[in-house]
Amino acid sequence: MSIKLPNKSHVAKLGIKRRGQEKVTQIPIKVEAVRPRIPKPSWIRVKAPLTSQVRELKTLLREQKLHTVCEEACCPNLTECFGNGTATFMIMGDVCTRRCSFCDVAHGRPLPLDEHEPQHLAETLKLLGLSYVVITSVDRDDLHDGGASHFVNCIQHIRNLNAEVRIEILVPDFRGRLDKALNILCKMPADVFNHNLETVPRLYSHARPGADYQHSLNLLQEHKRKIPRVPTKSGLMLGLGERLDEVEAAMQDLRAHDVNMLTLGQYLQPSQHHLPVQRYLHPSEFDDLRTLGQAMGFDHVASGPLVRSSYHADVQAKQAMSYS
Repeated sequence: MSIKLPNKSHVAKLGIKRRGQEKVTQIPIKVEAVRPRIPKPSWIRVKAPLTSQVRELKTLLREQKLHTVCEEACCPNLTECFGNGTATFMIMGDVCTRRCSFCDVAHGRPLPLDEHEPQHLAETLKLLGLSYVVITSVDRDDLHDGGASHFVNCIQHIRNLNAEVRIEILVPDFRGRLDKALNILCKMPADVFNHNLETVPRLYSHARPGADYQHSLNLLQEHKRKIPRVPTKSGLMLGLGERLDEVEAAMQDLRAHDVNMLTLGQYLQPSQHHLPVQRYLHPSEFDDLRTLGQAMGFDHVASGPLVRSSYHADVQAKQAMSYS
């Protein structure tokens, strides 16, 4: 009996990046463009990332074969953070197994893990003299533990070289591997445990295909149950079409699941092929949400148009930890 082999043109090659239209066309719920596109308001101001500090840090990262989410996700604060010698490092490669339609990180079949990455990361942090670092990753649904062991290896190598540095991890959802991943992560916990809800549950099928709202809440709560002393943190991006009452409900859900720290920022469309911005919230609305979050009992709320999950993370953590 003959076996029909798959067409090679349909088999994704390892390490090939799919971005923009090539990435989002594979999502079951199609992205519908808003025309005309809503112009950016005056309070959205981003500096061009062309400073000498930016170039020097990028050179160092390439030499160490490291990636940052600042670059891969086109963060609007790249110039400010790179200019201050800080970055959010993205481990396990720069190709994600998910196809979130808000995100500019490339989709595809990732390369095998780089076993030298934890050591390179630790050496780079020591060279930069950082006292606080955020480590995030692409989704690695191809790994049996979702990459949890690699997170732990990175934490261990960093602390071996510099025991004083504080580490925040911004993790994927480990869907289908929650118990295994948390058991591994809790063997060497970070100083802050961060996982983003990203948006309200009604918009998950559009913005986070493959993810589950309640699962993300459970991940945050279960980590807090296992390691109560470690602050938990999450974030929402606004402007995707959510209602303010839905944002308030999501904030209440986070508090009900023992989350300590919250970030709220404006969604910015990476390209014409990604989910369009439905609305730009006024800075006063972010101020109101900050006040609301503080009243709900969050230890720290960072809320503003250009706030991102790891923006001024060291300041956020210091203020939140002062409450404990």
